[in-house]
Amino acid sequence: MIQNVWLIPAFPLAAFLINALFGRRWLKQWTGPLAAAAIAASAVVAIGVFLEVHAGALRTTVPLYTFISVADFHVDVAALVDPLSSAMLLMVTVISFLIHVYAIGYMAHDHGFWRFFSWFPLFVFAMLILVLADNYLVMFVGWEGVGLCSYLLIGFWFERPEPAGAAKKAFVMNRIGDWGFTIGMITTFLVFGSMNFVDVFDRVAKDPPAQGVLSLICLAFFLGATGKSAQLPLYSWLPDAMEGPTPVSALIHAATMVTAGVYLVARSTPLFAAAGPVLAAVGGVGALTAIFAATIALVQFDIKRVMAYSTVSQLGYMFLALGVGAPIAAMFHLITHAFFKALLFLGSGSVIHGIGDVQDMRRMGGLRSKMPLTYWTMVIAGGALAALPPLAGFWSKDEILGSAFKNGYPILWVVGVFTGGLTAFYVTRAIWLTFHGQPRDRQLFEHAHESPRVMTVPLLVLAAGSVLVGFIGFPPDNGFLHAFLRPAIEAAGAVAETGTDWPAFLIFAAISTAVGVGGILLGLSMYSRGRPEPAAMSRAAGPYYDVLVNKYYVDELYDRRLVDVAKAFAGAAWAFDIHIIDGLVNRLGWAIKLGGSGLRRAQTGIVGNYALSIVAGLLLVMIVYGGYATGWLHR
Repeated sequence: MIQNVWLIPAFPLAAFLINALFGRRWLKQWTGPLAAAAIAASAVVAIGVFLEVHAGALRTTVPLYTFISVADFHVDVAALVDPLSSAMLLMVTVISFLIHVYAIGYMAHDHGFWRFFSWFPLFVFAMLILVLADNYLVMFVGWEGVGLCSYLLIGFWFERPEPAGAAKKAFVMNRIGDWGFTIGMITTFLVFGSMNFVDVFDRVAKDPPAQGVLSLICLAFFLGATGKSAQLPLYSWLPDAMEGPTPVSALIHAATMVTAGVYLVARSTPLFAAAGPVLAAVGGVGALTAIFAATIALVQFDIKRVMAYSTVSQLGYMFLALGVGAPIAAMFHLITHAFFKALLFLGSGSVIHGIGDVQDMRRMGGLRSKMPLTYWTMVIAGGALAALPPLAGFWSKDEILGSAFKNGYPILWVVGVFTGGLTAFYVTRAIWLTFHGQPRDRQLFEHAHESPRVMTVPLLVLAAGSVLVGFIGFPPDNGFLHAFLRPAIEAAGAVAETGTDWPAFLIFAAISTAVGVGGILLGLSMYSRGRPEPAAMSRAAGPYYDVLVNKYYVDELYDRRLVDVAKAFAGAAWAFDIHIIDGLVNRLGWAIKLGGSGLRRAQTGIVGNYALSIVAGLLLVMIVYGGYATGWLHR
């Protein structure tokens, strides 16, 4: 099965080509089932690859063709199949399949249905190329592919200015991160003479270069990761990406795009481990991003934006885990997060679909009776996000926090625990405002309805995953996932923890669970009983509440300062080009034209004029010759 691994990206690529070429005229509504069937086929092959790797095929390279071969520069398009990539392949294909099925119902009445299901499988194809790559250059091809597809899908409703602006913002901000990836990739080749993962990691283990060089490479790669995975300071594109259709939001946040940065750092663990303090910087940025985004989510009223800032925060947890030396915990949380975050987004989309495309939670309320299945699945997903035992998020998040404390980062542990309390509060607030209390918009409530089965069945499957998938990491530090991923981490030169310290686990679990339950109880108290009253709390918070509502004014800083400076610089460069560069060329051309126009007057075509010119020339020659002969010109 491993030798057929290229079928995994081939199926969605084929779906893209068929839908793009024949969807508008012939296939039409069949483009959705075709795309879903292609992703299902990829998932079947991915399951087979996963099982074969689990059976003992720890690392296999499957070449496809030679990409570049110039002198000493040789790059193949080849797949690296190991526990890390096979786990990612399984997660990406399964979650993407469920989202594709859901999207068939969600986009059923959209006039761009065929176009949506052309771009959608292409997005999955690009992510699969990124995951399968055995070198940084081919990974970069997939990296750029998901960036392009995110632009196309976020701006899918391009007739409206908001999606078009959000797509442009995502594209530009990701280009900043991609510049970092490019610098890291080029420097890696210059230092190691190769961009192949196995070659680079072997060299790091046997003959590492200077730590300063490794730090430069890792910081450059981490800059790329901050762009794709929406970490500070390149995070603000992700909340704006909510302007796209909800299935796009779910695919970006759960299975593709934002997980790419985490995967890049996890794949490059040997480089980061050898780079000294860079890992601490990764953990610090992750922790800061986690609490930063969680505080903004506290006051959002757009249901999808609450989930978007939640994703930014949870990605921060993953980078925190990578930074404290727990890459398996980071990948564990990436997998559990994929299930419950996809469920939260698709559940939000079910609500939006059922009430007529309204996203403001202040207009909702009381929807539990109208949408019971959506409600209960979102409660499960919210509990997993809040890390309530025994749901999936509990096992992975608690392992991250325990690793932070045990590995000597108590401050990051405190930040993580506190952020967990904020997370529990804002997800409780979102669910209560949406489903409980009295309807705040009677007309919306009267027309609310449960979504069709094509949308609710994926919710049920994801809800089951949000309950059960956490057990692949049990017992902590020594579960099935740890045993599966550990050979890949250790083969790459890193050390993975083994064994379970039960007393420490129980203490950390009790603390984080208590803080999470406290956040839930505070949310229920404020929004079900009105004590303390949310409006009074907002007034009491005063300026700080305004800061949170305005998202720390980061967008204003970027738009009114950085963007304005960039526009001013671009304007100055344009003026220099027009008036100096083009100006010199144009002035020289004008002078030559002027001289030519003067000479042109002598070309009259009249023979008498030419004879007169010859005589005048002869007289001039005779005068000059006579002057030299008589010595007159020497005086």
